[in-house]
Amino acid sequence: MQHSVSPVGIVRSCFKEKFAIPRQPRLAPAARGVLELLPPFDQGEAVQGLEQVSHVWLLFLFHQALEDTPRLKVRPPRLGGNKSMGVFATRATHRPNGIGQSVVRLDGIAPGRLLLSGIDLLDGTPVLDIKPYVPYADCIEDARNQMASDAPQAIAVQWGESALSQAREHALRLAEPLVELIEQCLAQDPRPAYQVPSPERVYGVKFWDVQVRWHYPHPALIEVLEVASEG
Repeated sequence: MQHSVSPVGIVRSCFKEKFAIPRQPRLAPAARGVLELLPPFDQGEAVQGLEQVSHVWLLFLFHQALEDTPRLKVRPPRLGGNKSMGVFATRATHRPNGIGQSVVRLDGIAPGRLLLSGIDLLDGTPVLDIKPYVPYADCIEDARNQMASDAPQAIAVQWGESALSQAREHALRLAEPLVELIEQCLAQDPRPAYQVPSPERVYGVKFWDVQVRWHYPHPALIEVLEVASEG
């Protein structure tokens, strides 16, 4: 049996590329976005009562990872990208129906829009449904996951001579916590776990309309080299 679904909204996110997006929600509280609701859900009736909620579950599509042939096993980044696991034992982006879920902070409600933070969603992500987070039901104190029992250990981030002032200037222009966003995302170490880059290799990613470049002076340290607008 097949069943078609339609998005209720589209996320406008600080993340313009898949690289450097936190691998789970809430790891980067400074990551902000707006969920633009689509008709007929852009009417006030659809979100009435949601002002009583601090967090919401978003069910969404991994729209840049949709596949025609289902995968039975995947290589999750948390395990270094070299070890295969059953797809249902992971939260990898390669899903049988391309469906993901994230719990994010609801910062505000505007006409036809939800203001979000702590997101891990790529710009343009279609959202299929929104559900309120219910603490007594959704928080399970004795839950366990032996593959991912703790949050990944953060890597140290330091700023180059001019990069921090560049980031602060763009933060003011964007009215966004750009410095915190860069630090929180890079501290998650976005490179593949099996990769040990040379100090000369420079990485880059786009947050909002800003290109950030960094390198690894040694494997356990990131140095931000440049924060420049693409405009």
